[in-house]
Amino acid sequence: MIMQMETADTFEEFFANRSPELREKLVLQSVPLVHYLLARMGITQERGSDYEDLAHQGLMGLIEAVDRFDPKFNTRFSTYASLRIRGKILDYLRTADWMPRTARKRSRMIQKTVSTLWAQNSHEPTEEEIAAHLGINVEEVQQGLADSNRILVSLDMMMDGGDQNQDGSIYERFNDEKQTNPSEVFEKESLIEEMSDAIHNLSEREQVVLSLYYNDGLTFKEIGKVLDITESRVCQLHARVILSLKAMMAND
Repeated sequence: MIMQMETADTFEEFFANRSPELREKLVLQSVPLVHYLLARMGITQERGSDYEDLAHQGLMGLIEAVDRFDPKFNTRFSTYASLRIRGKILDYLRTADWMPRTARKRSRMIQKTVSTLWAQNSHEPTEEEIAAHLGINVEEVQQGLADSNRILVSLDMMMDGGDQNQDGSIYERFNDEKQTNPSEVFEKESLIEEMSDAIHNLSEREQVVLSLYYNDGLTFKEIGKVLDITESRVCQLHARVILSLKAMMAND
């Protein structure tokens, strides 16, 4: 679960007078949220200076959240801040073009193959089937799935239409001033129902991965401990599940 770091009194006082002292206090209280979200995205301190750069981007998103948050919309600050933090991190990763071209190409090929095999066979392709279709070994498929996850395929992307090539992340496009369009609410509810049906076609283990990640808010490392598998394996499973869901819903 996203940690509860703010106190109601501090927030109420800050949003009443916007004092610099309380602003700094709120930012410092919420810094752990930046590191929590990085871990949720599979980004660890093992990346050294890259991690520090990404943490800095997340901090910038956090500061923006403190400055722009409007409590009158009845949204929890931690929810709003998470959108801003992840938006900054995603945009930085996109701009930096941090993934080698060959790795990005392999990732796209695997994503396309999952969709193709699902359409042909009407079942989730195994890593062995993906490897055979592409003429590569299973280890390369697993690395490609890990790379796909680092491109940050997620249910969030699917709920926003699934176009990962679209400029701007869903988090930066989050509108903090306009009310939600009722037609958009209806479309999203329909998509949620369709996605729920698709999830029921996944294996029990895959459903557990999704539940632990999206419902319980665990990081890949924490899920690995629960399932007694490595963090990298959880990363691969998550990517394969999301790609399978996209293929299922596209071929319904």
